[in-house]
Amino acid sequence: MTWGIVKILVVNLHLDLMPAALPPPPKGREVDRREDLLAWNREYREKGRVWRGAAAKLPDLPAGSRVLELGCGNGKTLAAMLRRSWRIAALDISTLALRLGRDLAEEAFCRRDPDRRDPSTTFGPPAPLEPPSRRESSNHRHHPVGPDFVAADAVQLPFRERAFDAFIAFHVLGHLREGDRRRAAGEAARVLKAGGRLFFLEFGVDDMRAGKGEEVEEMTFRRGGGVTTHYFSEGEVIELLDILRLASIRTDRRLTRIRGVDHHRSEVAAEFIKLDD
Repeated sequence: MTWGIVKILVVNLHLDLMPAALPPPPKGREVDRREDLLAWNREYREKGRVWRGAAAKLPDLPAGSRVLELGCGNGKTLAAMLRRSWRIAALDISTLALRLGRDLAEEAFCRRDPDRRDPSTTFGPPAPLEPPSRRESSNHRHHPVGPDFVAADAVQLPFRERAFDAFIAFHVLGHLREGDRRRAAGEAARVLKAGGRLFFLEFGVDDMRAGKGEEVEEMTFRRGGGVTTHYFSEGEVIELLDILRLASIRTDRRLTRIRGVDHHRSEVAAEFIKLDD
């Protein structure tokens, strides 16, 4: 089977996107944004599947939910999402990452259904989406529909307003600079339906890597090949996403042993809900 990467100039035909004539990208710090993208492309080119290990716990969502994963990377979380009967859009700004994610998702799907060759599970370009009621009454209820892979920027999502039931943001907003984090938060709220849920996961301020590398903004550090990471407090997360209603927030701390030495890992996990417009 062949899974395609959907370009933002054509996805509006298939994914209920905004018209192709998008507004110009936000001004300011374009050099920083370009350098950050180049750093990620180097990471994926040189290391391949950067993100490995077990995926974070996924939320419980109804079958047929329309879910956007922001910053899908090489498909670590996406591979787990494919076990759910969701309608998934996997978005990343790096086409190198999308190709890796597409390949990993295809492997996961083939392991799950090695003998299935249902046309509804081939990828692309995607077929027009049916209304949920029709899909639930059709054989799609038991046959997984593949994700749409979208090359686009988190600060300028090419989707119409209120397009998604859920928004997965695991370890992606922390790789944006402050201004872009705020723009991406606004975009997330825009594309969520009323009652839609945003799931947030990022490293906390007491993580083992916080403070290491070159500090390019407050609590944002550039390490290694140039990738930047911001480390969050719970209060900062609440402030960042104050356009949504906080449902829950916690900081998970654990020890991880590296070369015989224990190190502290810290992650802030939160859920937000979009209120009625």
